[in-house]
Amino acid sequence: MSRTNIICVGCPKGCRMKIEDKDGEITDISGYGCDKGKEYAREEFKNPTRILPTTVIVKNGKIPLVSVKTAKPIPKNYLLPAMKKIAKTRVEAPIDIGDVIIDNILDTGADIIATNNVDKL
Repeated sequence: MSRTNIICVGCPKGCRMKIEDKDGEITDISGYGCDKGKEYAREEFKNPTRILPTTVIVKNGKIPLVSVKTAKPIPKNYLLPAMKKIAKTRVEAPIDIGDVIIDNILDTGADIIATNNVDKL
């Protein structure tokens, strides 16, 4: 039997939850303040995901970088491999908010999209 501590980020309350499990199966969740928190804890334990915000180098742009993010959360264990792929990426200005910079990164189903505009020089 093991115990995992998780802080819910679903609202500003930040409930401190404890998950008890046996052989990777949840046996108890305590400390949640609502059903959304309980579900968050369950998902965070089984398959933690994150939105990945970063930047990409822009060629011939008025600024050298464009801010980007994943269009949806990706598995937490994909963050570093995704960052490595993104770091090798170069885009040509102009860039508009919402432009897809990388389609379906690492077969996660999540696109890397621009979150800022970059005008051409």
